[in-house]
Formats: sequence, structure tokens, C-alpha cells
Amino acid sequence: MTSSLQSWPEPIVRVQALSESGITRIPEGYVKPPSERPSPVPNFTPRDHDHTHDSINIPVIDLAGIMSSGDGSTPLLERISYVCQEWGFFQVVNHGVSVELMGAAREVWREFFRLPVEAKQEYANNPCTYEGYGSRIGVERGATLDWCDYFFLHYLPRSVRNPSKWPALPLSCRELTSEYGKEVTELCKRLLSLLSRSLGLEGDHLERAFGGEEALGACLRANFYPKCPQPDLALGLSAHSDPGSMTILLPDPHVAGLQVRQGEHWVTVKPIPNAFIVNLGDQMQVVTNAIYRSVEHRVIVNSEKERVSLAFFYNPKIDLLIQPAKELVTEDRPALYSPMTYEEYRTYIRTKGPRGKSQLESLIRLPTKKLTP
Repeated sequence: MTSSLQSWPEPIVRVQALSESGITRIPEGYVKPPSERPSPVPNFTPRDHDHTHDSINIPVIDLAGIMSSGDGSTPLLERISYVCQEWGFFQVVNHGVSVELMGAAREVWREFFRLPVEAKQEYANNPCTYEGYGSRIGVERGATLDWCDYFFLHYLPRSVRNPSKWPALPLSCRELTSEYGKEVTELCKRLLSLLSRSLGLEGDHLERAFGGEEALGACLRANFYPKCPQPDLALGLSAHSDPGSMTILLPDPHVAGLQVRQGEHWVTVKPIPNAFIVNLGDQMQVVTNAIYRSVEHRVIVNSEKERVSLAFFYNPKIDLLIQPAKELVTEDRPALYSPMTYEEYRTYIRTKGPRGKSQLESLIRLPTKKLTP
């Protein structure tokens, strides 16, 4: 790890403390350039006509069938293939994770963020591992910051899991986080198998491509988006695609905030009760040779309500060279990306912060016709 990732370039300011101080204008360091500021989503009709609450929403995948039979039907696999090519994002229902555990895990992290700042400061993080209580991503001096605090922890492989670094308060936090991670990991395995089969591959192909069951990585980021007095000028999280394989997001059921890019537009996701939001990461796009794609997304904030979400990142083995699967490389569709380890890849976002899909685009090695998104 480079020396630039050993410490933050400027003193860390907790966004929650700013929000609760009574300010009416956000500091200049959080004001996004006009081109990046949130704006109302215009009326448009995407190619997928999934609707929730009478508004445009990302597609929904129902796993009820595989939860009862352990198998995925052809219509389900075709649906997954379509959604992963057209959206790269979907909500999943009947997923097998305990609804009670989902609620308890989210609320225990909400309680953590409500603790006195002194209690949280014990876990202050640094950019070397990001593990702990943080308020920024990236180490570039003078960067425009996001309106968010978070807690980041390592869950897999077991060799890097250290619950003593997780919050001791609330008292149930460590136990609930451990159990939540266990159940969401099982969901990730089921989804990876379905994704493999939807590509016409063996069910364990993607798992092996990312390093195998014992070597795959997983991290949890608990996000806290405080109230913002000028939400039209700020973002809770800047536009980016996730660097890993796949992300399982447990959203706040009461406050929408996630926006997904669909073409030139941003779609505000309306969470379905008891559903997870799933998105494909950059490594999935690389391994599938851009048949499936990662998609830019961002988080908007508001002036009336705080928001809590849990993002579970399922990632490749860090020192494994990731490249397009040979089964998905043809004369008509040559390998689009240069090989790179995940450790090398994720250093980019840890250094630069969220930057759209610029890192993935830098790996494109051959001139090709633009793929239809």
C-alpha cells in the first residue's frame, strides 16, 4: 500500500456533527460542481417497465422458486440475464434472509450513529484499510466531500475478520453483524450461481473465477446520511460504480436516496418492503467481458430525514488476477479488459474517491465498437 494511504490529507470533520450544529449553509467543501448536483428525475420510459408505487423503479427478481426447490427455472435465468444486461441493478425478494434480522441489523447501526461522538471516535479509521468509523473516501487534498459518515468492516475471508474492531456498543452490534454477514453471504453464493447459469456457464464458474469460496472477500459499510440544509448542492455519495463483484444493499425503508443511472437519466430507487437492492460491480463486468455491466449510482440527501443503509460488498480474492472468462471471449467479442488484481484495482477508489466508471474504462485494451448498454 502506498504511503499516500497512511493518513488523511486534512482533518476529518464528522458530517453528523455539522448537521446537528444547526448550520443553514453547508461548508464549501461539500458543494458539488453544478454538473454533479442532483436534479429532479425527468419523465422517461426505460426499456424495462417495472413500476413500484406508480413510479419508475429498477427491476425485481423473485427467488421464491429457488428457495423452495434449490433450482432456477429457465424463465428466472432469462429474467436475470436481461436485467443484468439492461440495468446492472435489481431488487430481490423472497431471498431467504431473515426479515427480523434485516431490521435488527439496520437499527443497531442506526443506534451506533446516535452514540456520542466520543464513543464513535474510538473507532476512527485511516485510508490504509478504511476499517472503522469514517467520513471520507479518497486522499486527494481539497477534494469535494460527500455528505455521509460510515463504519467500514471486513467480514471475509475469516482471516481478516476481527470483531474486536467492531463497535462494542450497542451491546448487540457485534453479534447481529456477524449473523447478518453469515446470512447475506449465503445469498451472495446463491446469486453468483444464478448469474453463472444465466450466462450459460456451470453454477460455480463465477465463484471460481473470483477465487473460490474460501478466498472470496466481503466487507460491510454501514452508511449514515444526516439531514442536509442544502440538499440541492450536495450528494451523500458521489456517482460511481462499485469496484468489486457484487453489492447487496439493505436500504432505509422510510427514506429513498439511492439513484441509478439509466442512460442519461437518474432513477430514484423506491425500496420494496423486505427486499435487498443488488448491483453488479466492476469485476463482474470484467469477468463477463461486459456482457453484464456495473452501473453508476449515487446517493442524494434531504433536509428533513436522516438515512441509514447497509452495503455488503462481495469481492474477489485480493491478489487474484481478474480478467474476462475465456468462455465469454470470442472472435466477434475479444477480451475487452487488461488483467489486474482486485488489490490493485481498489487502490484507485481508495486514493481518488468515487469517480464514475473512469477506473474500469482505463482497463479497456482494444478498440471496439461501443457496446449497447
